[in-house]
Amino acid sequence: MTDHFDVVIAGAGPAGAQCARDLADRDYDVLVLETENEDEFPRQSNKSTAGTFPSMMGAFGVPDDVVMNFTDSVVLESPNDHFVQEQPGAVLEFADFKRFLVRDGRENGAEYRFDSRATAPVTDDGAVVGVRYNGDEEVRADVVVDATGPAAPLAKQVGVSDLERENQAIGIEWEMEGVDVDHPDYADLTDGMMLRLDHDLAPGGYSWIFHTGGDTAKVGLCYIQNEKYHSNTDGMSIDDYLEHWLETDPRFADAEKLAGKQHRGSAHIQPPGELSTAGFMAIGDTVPSIDPLWGEGIHKGMKSARAAAVTADRCLTGGVDTSAAEMSVYDDLWHSEVAPDTSIRLLMTHLLYYAPNDRYDRFMHDINRMDLSTLADANGGSLLAMSKLLHLGDLPMLRNFVRDHPDIVKGALSDVGPLSFRSS
Repeated sequence: MTDHFDVVIAGAGPAGAQCARDLADRDYDVLVLETENEDEFPRQSNKSTAGTFPSMMGAFGVPDDVVMNFTDSVVLESPNDHFVQEQPGAVLEFADFKRFLVRDGRENGAEYRFDSRATAPVTDDGAVVGVRYNGDEEVRADVVVDATGPAAPLAKQVGVSDLERENQAIGIEWEMEGVDVDHPDYADLTDGMMLRLDHDLAPGGYSWIFHTGGDTAKVGLCYIQNEKYHSNTDGMSIDDYLEHWLETDPRFADAEKLAGKQHRGSAHIQPPGELSTAGFMAIGDTVPSIDPLWGEGIHKGMKSARAAAVTADRCLTGGVDTSAAEMSVYDDLWHSEVAPDTSIRLLMTHLLYYAPNDRYDRFMHDINRMDLSTLADANGGSLLAMSKLLHLGDLPMLRNFVRDHPDIVKGALSDVGPLSFRSS
């Protein structure tokens, strides 16, 4: 007889495992299917820089023992300048974090099946009613959740995912020792998380140094394979760019890579398409939920998991109703609670990466002079605050951007509400 659960989740990443935690805590029968082998989990999917903030830790009950280093500041660098903001944060040991989520969900009653690759949805009269995995094995459920990330094998087949290759961001990172985090020619990165805007190092993206304690740090870069990347790439791969940075930045003069501590990953920087259908939701990077501007994905992925759990609880309480209309509650929660103002933040992201290197230096100069409340408003999508970072000399760049990206501009303007023009 085919197994039946209240909810089946494909993928044991942060979003999938958190969704299982929430649902198991509500006493639902939950099954998580995970491709990887349990003994090695998460060797293949240990791919996140894992920088986060206290709001995520507190909201989801994440213990301190999965933290590599608590940080005190966020640093932005351009080729010749920098900006420092005091901001508490944490750099997680991502593998320990993922194992904690699985362990905690299991203790609450969630069932996990490792070595179980979800390959296709099982449908009945247009509704998703289960998952096929490992070839011909099958499990049924009232609600199915795809948390497999960009692969999205279930979401793609039910027409929910519309991830586009040209919007894919790729990243690579090494954990290193011997890093000079307080070099005299740069900002002090002791207990800090640094993001650097520099097309010579990451065309159409950014690079980073996240201090993990002592002389160790996570060092990497990512970029969208957009026109800025294609105009600067000069035949270099992402590995070439990282090696170039490691060879030319004096902070790495005595640094060494830690064996077995390389991480690779990808995410899509684009607005979501559909998020749900009858009996089905997509969460985490399957949607995608990553913040496009600064690449923060853990908190948003966890929030999307919670929104899915709330929706499943609603659809399964007092009788089962998993119609498309009822499942669309998840869509509403995603747009209001998980990633509001997505189109505006996408506009900010593409415009930021469109700017040339010398404009990044001017940007650092401007934000160093700007009061923190206005800066926070700009980061939150206030058009009034953002306008204070623009200059007359930016008009040619803005004209070219509108010409090259009319859909991005149109999408952002369609989402603008009255509050977007005011300080928050």
